[in-house]
Parts: sequence; C-alpha cells; structure tokens
Amino acid sequence: MPVIARRLIRKMRGGAQAHLMEASDGHSYVVKFHNNPQHRRILINEWIASTFLHYLGISAPEVAMVEITPDVLAGDPEIHIQLGREHRAVTPGWHFGSRFPGDPAHTVVYDFLPDTLLDKVENLSDFRAVLAFDKWMGNADSRQAIFFRARVLEALASEPQRLGFVAQMVDNGYVFEGPHWRLGESAIQGLYFRPLVYRAVRSLAEFEPWLNRIRNFPEEVVDQAVKRIPPAWLEGDEDELERLLERLMRRRARVPDLIEQCCSGPFSPFPDWRP
Repeated sequence: MPVIARRLIRKMRGGAQAHLMEASDGHSYVVKFHNNPQHRRILINEWIASTFLHYLGISAPEVAMVEITPDVLAGDPEIHIQLGREHRAVTPGWHFGSRFPGDPAHTVVYDFLPDTLLDKVENLSDFRAVLAFDKWMGNADSRQAIFFRARVLEALASEPQRLGFVAQMVDNGYVFEGPHWRLGESAIQGLYFRPLVYRAVRSLAEFEPWLNRIRNFPEEVVDQAVKRIPPAWLEGDEDELERLLERLMRRRARVPDLIEQCCSGPFSPFPDWRP
C-alpha cells in the first residue's frame, strides 16, 4: 500500500544510507531511496524479496511504496545521501519502505542477542526457512535479522499472552547479488553468522515445509510482484529482470543441493549433519 513520508526520525546505518521516516499511515518505515549509493536495483530486489518472504510464511517486515514529496525534502536538509564530502539530494517520488516494528520512541530493536536469549527466540526455525530462501535467491550478503519483544500467542486459548523475542528477516537488497542480478552458488552465501540458529539441523528434512513451498512457488506471485514495481525503478531493465526471474524459477529444484553445499565450505554450519 502506498504511503507518504511526513518527517525524518533518524538516519540508519548501512551502505544504502536508509532513513527512518514517519509516514501518513501512522507507521514508521526504514526507507531506501531510489538514488541510493548501492544502486536503484536494490529497491527492486527488496520489493521482490519481501513479496516472496510473505508468501513463504517467513517472518519479515511489512513493506510499502513510500512517496517523498518536494515539500518534505525542502523542509529538512538532513534528508540527503552523503558521498564523502558531497551531499546528494534525494530524488522526489517513490522509494522502498520497510515498516519499523512499533513506535520508534518506545520499541527497542536489537541487531544482536546473546546466546542465552537467541536460543529462546520464538521463531528460531525461520532462520532455517530463510536460508533456503537465500540460497534460492542468490543472496550475496550474510543473513541480516532484527529482534524485538512482542506478545506471543500461547498454544491454548485459555492461557494469557506473554512477551517473547521475535526475529524478522530484513535487509534483502543483495539477493540476486545486489545490482549485478546474478544467482551465485557460494557455500557461505546467505548464512547467518550465529551457528546456534542451525543447531537443530540434521538433514534436509529440517528445511521443510519451505523447500516444498519453493519447489512449487507459483508464477502468479512473481507476476504480481513485478507489476507493482514503479517504472522509475526499472529504467529500461524490464527485459533483464524478466530473464533473471526465468532463471530463478528454473533454480527452484536446485535449492536442496545448494543447502547441502554449505557443508563443503570453510566450516560447516551443520555440525550434526547426517548425509
């Protein structure tokens, strides 16, 4: 759903130089700009990845097309991209927004949890799910995730809700190897840097039902994602994107092999793997 940026909250870390902005729907979004330093294709990657993650049932932020108007840019000189000593103006128009999980003034978001807390994350299995996703999508970055406290539903309706740590899979701009739009096969691509999240892995069975969902991923979901991409993000890349997605769909059946290749890297993230 499109929203309009209202004001800058703060700048974020990272190579894309995203800004946290309050929007017209009352939510806040981490906004990556069309003319970010990494490439405009990063926005396409983020949009497609978010659509696929939600279909696969993997925890990820809600996303939106965020419009930044000339008035907002004129009213706050801090909204800009820094390139050395140069300030690059942000282009008015549509940009990619990843929703912040709550009110930034009150919700604490963590990039890192100690092992004692990481082991208790409610949806720890999503790290196995997203590894299958990252192998399919050729994510050239290590897996990025955020953690925050949220109310968790208990198995029995009679039991009260409680607070627990939840993970969301974020920063997907380097699927397809970022602006290069390639599908790499490195053994270490897409792995999360904390091996504890893979502790339960013994075989490919631990990557179900997500492997099956990828094998049977419907083309209509791909088409739906592409049709919603703003033309300004593509700028003549329509044919190349179509070829990339055709290769991606052919790659679905190879994801189990790509996961098994992790064991042949410099270190195996699955010490208890049983061939």
